[in-house]
Amino acid sequence: MAEIVLDGITKVYPEGTEAVTSLDLTIGDGEFMVLVGPSGCGKTTALRMVAGLEDITAGKVRIGECIVNDLPPKERDVAMVFQNYALYPHMTVYENMAFALKVRRVDKVRIDAKVRETAQILGMADLLDRRPKALSGGQRQRVAMGRAIVREPLAFLMDEPLSNLDAKLRVQMRAEIARIQARLGTTTMYVTHDQTEAMTMGDRVAVMKRGVLQQVATPQELYDQPRNLFVGGFIGSPAMNLVQARLERSGERLMAAFGSSHVEVPPETIAVRPELAAFEGRWVVLGIRPEDLQDAALETGAPPERRIEATVELREALGSEIQVHLSVDAPPVLTEDTLELARDRGAAETLEGDVEARESSFVARLDPRSSAAMGSAIDLVLDTANLHFFDPADGSAIAG
Repeated sequence: MAEIVLDGITKVYPEGTEAVTSLDLTIGDGEFMVLVGPSGCGKTTALRMVAGLEDITAGKVRIGECIVNDLPPKERDVAMVFQNYALYPHMTVYENMAFALKVRRVDKVRIDAKVRETAQILGMADLLDRRPKALSGGQRQRVAMGRAIVREPLAFLMDEPLSNLDAKLRVQMRAEIARIQARLGTTTMYVTHDQTEAMTMGDRVAVMKRGVLQQVATPQELYDQPRNLFVGGFIGSPAMNLVQARLERSGERLMAAFGSSHVEVPPETIAVRPELAAFEGRWVVLGIRPEDLQDAALETGAPPERRIEATVELREALGSEIQVHLSVDAPPVLTEDTLELARDRGAAETLEGDVEARESSFVARLDPRSSAAMGSAIDLVLDTANLHFFDPADGSAIAG
């Protein structure tokens, strides 16, 4: 095991594209670190620089006590797990797992012990004589994991290892990988585009955008305290609802006004976000998590300053909850960050269309008892204690 330190690493390709910009990141000994972000954000390039598969334009990479910039991949003592498994089709599972050890001229008895021990950990003891073509996708990924484990490397480097699996297998395998990593305690750098994977697997998560690190924190901290609008909009499924709002004073109360809605900002929120005072009379970006909206018909007694009106566009029943897609009479947010998030979801045209229509698209996670029906108006109660606020000028969170 070993600590991995990325000290200002930068990657600029010959044609001038800067894929990674001055990335500083420390992955602790035995830590499971996930790099996440939209396609093309530089996360895989960063991983490949650590592995030695990409040259480093500037900065340093240290693995353990050794700066590895000039070392070839085979001398860095790291094991890669790829999305396409990269198994030898003519070899059995046993031979695939043993291959790296044979190349190192490890004793046959030791190889046999390591392969069978690892197969037991992965639940593959009965598959050792099979070839890859006889295995399912999940079993092939286990073989790829096994081949990495038997090497006993300083670190695992995993590049979208579950992207070729179906939804059910992805859930199963992410639990397996997390369990195995925790058991082995091997330092792990894991790249994924799937923020649900990142949140459920990582000890900490590093969010990237266009080659620049946005925030590194535990999954819960990223969710509760995003550093900027991009992180707030990227982390969470369904995504955070974002709307332009104006902070206005009404007597003793501070209100967030958008469209026909006037929502009170609670005194407790102002107390923990004193910077909000400087935005009185100005526009902000208001962030509302889908679970912080509820059908007003099921929450009697909620005051008007916690209610907003919307129109139901789509209702999706999921058993334990319903996800309701809504149209809210309020200007949506059109910034570099929201466009980047919309492009990642394939919804950039929809966002721009909402701007022209002066409506914002929301998603709410409602109690399944809600009678919300497609095409109908609905009153929603907002949990104002969990509001998020961002500066529209630079996307930074408005905090304390």
